[in-house]
Amino acid sequence: MRRAQLSFGDGLIAGEVSDLREGWMTHADRVLADEQIVGAVYEALARRHPKSRSRGRLGAPAEVVLRLLILKHVRNWSYQVLEREVRANLVYRDFSRVGGGKTPDAKTMGRWGLAVDPETIKQIHDRIVQVAQEQGVTQGRRMRVDTTVVETNIHYPTDSTLLGDGVRVLIRTMKKVAKIVGTAGTKLRDRTRSVKLRLLDISRTARAKGPLNHEKLRQGYRRLLNSTSRVVGQAKRFSHEISAGVKRARGILKRLALQGLRQELETMIPLVRQVMRQTRERIFRGNTRAEDKLFSVFEPSTEIIRKGKAGKPNEFGKMVKLQEAENQIVIDYEVYDRRPSDSDLLVPAIEIHQAKLGRTPRLVAADAGFYSARNEAAAKASGVKRVCIPNRSTKSVSRKREQKKRWFRNGQKWRTGCEGRISVAKRRHGLDRCRYKGSTGMKRWVGLGVVADNLMSIGRVMEERSLKT
Repeated sequence: MRRAQLSFGDGLIAGEVSDLREGWMTHADRVLADEQIVGAVYEALARRHPKSRSRGRLGAPAEVVLRLLILKHVRNWSYQVLEREVRANLVYRDFSRVGGGKTPDAKTMGRWGLAVDPETIKQIHDRIVQVAQEQGVTQGRRMRVDTTVVETNIHYPTDSTLLGDGVRVLIRTMKKVAKIVGTAGTKLRDRTRSVKLRLLDISRTARAKGPLNHEKLRQGYRRLLNSTSRVVGQAKRFSHEISAGVKRARGILKRLALQGLRQELETMIPLVRQVMRQTRERIFRGNTRAEDKLFSVFEPSTEIIRKGKAGKPNEFGKMVKLQEAENQIVIDYEVYDRRPSDSDLLVPAIEIHQAKLGRTPRLVAADAGFYSARNEAAAKASGVKRVCIPNRSTKSVSRKREQKKRWFRNGQKWRTGCEGRISVAKRRHGLDRCRYKGSTGMKRWVGLGVVADNLMSIGRVMEERSLKT
């Protein structure tokens, strides 16, 4: 779990960097030394293989893994930049407990990041919230909640580019199969060039307007769909021949690689077919609301979310809830598989606040999207004294008078801090766009970003407190 022995370099580094640390680092260092937090990472690393605890050489200490991942998300670096910065900076070496040892390479740290799963990150976050309450950083008297969108790492989706992505992946996979099996079975026909020409033709036609160009666009899509259909049919034959033994390989490693490529084909074929269906619905039938619409063949779980922003009307990613208490401590976060209505989140958020901090908040603040008469009644029934959620559509004179009272306006001023917290999380910790893959990667990305933000907030408050004393 921890480094057993300090080297000469560690003693030298500690003396050199003690006064070079940022203010929050000293206090965050103490939080990260907590036994439960380090233990959670240790257990996650031990689950990588059935006998990780008893076989093989000693791995990196859990506290080093934890601190390197936290530092990555504190600075919003890639693994390559993290490796370079830790190698070159004495402060980062000291904070991450690498000390005078060799800095792990980027690929190794990437594997550690995959081993620390979303459930482990959730445990770390919950323990940090407990520490914040024990240290008096947050008491839980007030609560504010808001939602935002964390985008997946995809290009802007259009029907033609999605078809192009699917064709490119299928042909690339079939080329790998052909390289392993040789000329056995169906011969590969590479349609990459013809599909690329179809895509260029569609992009040129789409820039112009008018009925003639609309018909020309349909013709271009018809040719593109025809080429895509032929590629999908060829991929199906390749997959069938691999499973039937027509396309075979010598050697256990090549056979395993061939089965992996067949699995890739089986995964991609239904996605490309889905894109073909929604393209036909939109182009030839005028239906823009096809069921189970796909926005990326690489991130199939991506949703289109409209939050009413003038600069970005459509966002492609996942809805995320951030729930805060005093001193900007995020006490809970959630990544939703399907976008919920904001009004359905208020009562569960109050229950989570009660469970994690052991008390009902005196003030609950949120924007108008969370308002409903049922929510307000449920919040007051649970013990909330002041529910500060505006009703924009009310015609009641008494309600309008209530919303103009000083406590309500002050609560709404405090609520706007949610917008600032979301902005800081996106700008400083990279929550504007997820760089990890899949729905699990999204949860890891958001969780580590929230943990990093909480550590900086706790360190800042405790540093200010120590300076006053």
